[in-house]
Amino acid sequence: MTHSKEKLLEVNNLKKHFKLNRQDILKAVDGVTFDIYKGETFGLVGESGCGKSTVGRTILRLYEATDGEVKFRGEDVHAIKSKKRLKKFNQSMQMIFQDPYASLNPRMTVKDIIAEGMDIHQLTKNNKERIKRVNALLETVGLNSEHGNRYPHEFSGGQRQRIGIARALAVNPDFIVADEPISALDVSIQAQVVNLLKRLQKEHGLTYLFIAHDLSMVKHISDRVGVMYLGKMAEIAPSDTLYKEPLHPYTKALLSAIPLPDPKVERTRERIILEGDLPSPVNPPSGCRFRTRCPLAMDICRKVEPQFKEYKKDHWVACHLYDGKNNKLS
Repeated sequence: MTHSKEKLLEVNNLKKHFKLNRQDILKAVDGVTFDIYKGETFGLVGESGCGKSTVGRTILRLYEATDGEVKFRGEDVHAIKSKKRLKKFNQSMQMIFQDPYASLNPRMTVKDIIAEGMDIHQLTKNNKERIKRVNALLETVGLNSEHGNRYPHEFSGGQRQRIGIARALAVNPDFIVADEPISALDVSIQAQVVNLLKRLQKEHGLTYLFIAHDLSMVKHISDRVGVMYLGKMAEIAPSDTLYKEPLHPYTKALLSAIPLPDPKVERTRERIILEGDLPSPVNPPSGCRFRTRCPLAMDICRKVEPQFKEYKKDHWVACHLYDGKNNKLS
């Protein structure tokens, strides 16, 4: 996939903390930095609870950032105060939600669900134009105009997710956050939805942040992939590089869990089993957050937090194993 070198989105040291009570603060996102270029798909992966969905929601201002900045076309998203500007921003960025059962209003017909954004942003002049646009969107996502008069409960999970995609497209956005859009769907339907998203990206010139915990699916859709662990970014690399030459021990462990189609290779390769559970984001480990489960943890990992830096061109990693160019261990 080709994409321009124009940065559409810049995320700098983004933090989102939730106050649980007087003492405890949950550090869901704790200093994350990455860019997304116009026309690309940036995959964001990690275990449940690592903060990836919170990143997506904070970018869209569904959550206010605790610290750091999100810039969309050079403008600080969290600094927008005027209602008019905010409305324009909301039109540029849309979200496809994880759960196609919970994210559609059961009392609204499909055509009204899809047209809701168009009505808010006054994108159609009259009802005839509105219906024409809804029907075109239904067709775009592989449904037909008759589906517009039905209610969400009359559809399968895959069809509901297509409705969710049509709703996101309705306001002509430039950027879409797809928050685990396939995890609630049957495996047979997942590839269809991913292929639909890829086709729509080509046709509409869209840019995606694709959030998932399934690394094998992310490979098919992403130009670059970021791996998150406990509120921090562990590694970012072009998709092929990450799968062929993962650097971070956590990325290696995640990749070792993906079954390979070649039985010979599958039999001989090493599975990396992570010890212990994911620590709590309320009380993360000192130094490197991954050290409590890392098979290669050293003394420095306990004391010093590794810096997130570029180890090779376009390949970023936060790991003490790569502190000096010459002391690479693997």
